[in-house]
Amino acid sequence: MLVSFAMIPLDKGPHFSHIVAKSLKIIKKSGLPHELTAMSTLIEGDWDEVMDVINRCRLEMRKDSGRVSIKIWIDDKAGAEGMLKGKVKSVAEILNDA
Repeated sequence: MLVSFAMIPLDKGPHFSHIVAKSLKIIKKSGLPHELTAMSTLIEGDWDEVMDVINRCRLEMRKDSGRVSIKIWIDDKAGAEGMLKGKVKSVAEILNDA
């Protein structure tokens, strides 16, 4: 399963990178494949693992914020592994053939 999620503290103004960084530490400690992007974080793993990590990030962010907005987008494909890199590689291969 590949998950894209973004978590934003709504009561901290326009600059909250220091709060988001706390979530990235939790994600790194999980050992799950992940990638930080400018707009969200991608995590790959099974449902329970990924949802546990997202919940731990939520709980950590709630320590600093009274209101947190969370967007989660899930690609739950049976038997799929390596989606984090595989999806990008697939498109790159097509572009190289064009």
